[in-house]
Amino acid sequence: MIFAQIERNFVKKLSIAILASALALFGQNKVTPEKEAGMKADLAGQIDGMKKQAQVMVDTVFSYGELGFQEFETSKYLSGILEKEGFKVQRGVAGIPTAFLATWGEGKPVISLGSDIDDIPQASQKPGVAWHEPIIAGAPGHGEGHNSGLPLQIMAALAVKKVMEREHLKGTLQVWPGVAEELLGTKAYYVRAGMFKGVDVCLFAHVGNNLGVNSGPGGGNGMVSVEYLFKGESAHAAGAPWRGKSALDAVELMDVGYNFRREHLRLATRVHNVITNGGDQPNVVPPNAAVWYYFREADYEHIMNLWRIGDNMAKAASLMTDTEFTSRLLGSAWEGYFSRPIAEAMYKNIEKVGLPQWSDDDQKLAKAYQAELKQPVRGLATKIRPLAPLRQRQNQDGTGDEGFGQQPMGGGSDDIGDVSWTVPTVTLSYPSNIPGGPGHNWANAISMATPIAHKGVVAGAKVQAMTILDIVLHPELVQAAWDYYNNVQTKDMKYKSFLRPDDKPAIWLNEKTMAQYREQMKKFYYDASKYDNYLDQLGIKYPTVRAGSGANQ
Repeated sequence: MIFAQIERNFVKKLSIAILASALALFGQNKVTPEKEAGMKADLAGQIDGMKKQAQVMVDTVFSYGELGFQEFETSKYLSGILEKEGFKVQRGVAGIPTAFLATWGEGKPVISLGSDIDDIPQASQKPGVAWHEPIIAGAPGHGEGHNSGLPLQIMAALAVKKVMEREHLKGTLQVWPGVAEELLGTKAYYVRAGMFKGVDVCLFAHVGNNLGVNSGPGGGNGMVSVEYLFKGESAHAAGAPWRGKSALDAVELMDVGYNFRREHLRLATRVHNVITNGGDQPNVVPPNAAVWYYFREADYEHIMNLWRIGDNMAKAASLMTDTEFTSRLLGSAWEGYFSRPIAEAMYKNIEKVGLPQWSDDDQKLAKAYQAELKQPVRGLATKIRPLAPLRQRQNQDGTGDEGFGQQPMGGGSDDIGDVSWTVPTVTLSYPSNIPGGPGHNWANAISMATPIAHKGVVAGAKVQAMTILDIVLHPELVQAAWDYYNNVQTKDMKYKSFLRPDDKPAIWLNEKTMAQYREQMKKFYYDASKYDNYLDQLGIKYPTVRAGSGANQ
């Protein structure tokens, strides 16, 4: 009841003293409602004028197709655009070679804009083709849509920058990439490095199939990513197997143990793994083997418990096989908790902007895609979803406030959660993907260098730019966001990083895979000086669908 009462009351008017100090802090960025409406119309017009730039950025990053920690071409390209536009760029942030922080402006408010840039293994796919047809078989590709988010943020930032310069408005914009998000590899390190100190609000963006924003708790599971490395002793597997100590046996026993334990874990739990080293060849007892686990749960304490269980399983497996083990943290993420005041302001802008006008060809591709995947054939979204009601944080015993009472169900993770526990944060979802995709799959790449992606980015950039302007012009909005953060979000739970002092970013991950495919992929990098769009470069007719695919339903 107390939580709910705070939730209902936090939006009450601020005291005159607080509001006065906030106005002074933000440099008196005060305009009339009529002028503000005109400025938002100007932002929308500017972004419409950048449609070609959006298409080029989205298609170029799609063509690079770089995995986490190896986004060198992507980082160089996008940071270079910002640098040319007058942003000061700091590269190698937090000891991560592909990370950067681009900053423009001065004074308060400080608004941080981020989106992810990495892609998915074995997700290479020809865009605009409504079936599985890789550009390069086995190569990585943007089977999530991370080629689109930072171009969106750049468009929004450039449009707002022009208005702020013209109107002499105070404020600072930061733009940064989510490196290796698919590995949950970097944002906790950004926080540890102090990247968000002094930031007032973070506006994140992530690809989706509609315009939307969530708020409150429940923004995905948190997790830790841990690799266990076992060391034994080799021997001839047929001639003298008794002289060997199999590290692979230890890996397999650990996996068996954890699989039996699953029956006794909460419904919110998601534990999955891959064997990253299974030995060299069958006739040699493996002296080294490794297994990589993701331990996901709803909150810090439950995640730490899964990690503790994992350590115990590894100890038990090493005892059973007379081997030794070490472990290393490869990534981590807190569950997300997002700002209601900022979400409400953003949703008003979503209503202003509305969904893109999809063409018949856009809908044809979407319906053929859905038919190919044996999903309901409904095409692209034509109606904005309502702003979701606030969800309740779950208690440690799995119950919620006011009888909401169900255990949280499991789900994906995003290390934007760490940022959301550091500074008031929201994530804009924008419609560049097609409903019905499985996620983390070649199918989710089909739309991502097509007019669907381009239109979704333009719509999302308008929403983001208008929300940035709201924050610049309305210090009471920032104050309300921090009031929510301090008196609701963090009232009973404080952020504690999963990172230990000696943990470092796993920047070696994906090196071998990119080394294997990069030279082949370079042949397919988008050349905007020769081709109008990436579909033209690849010789793809838009859309390419199977006959009788259901695209005309």
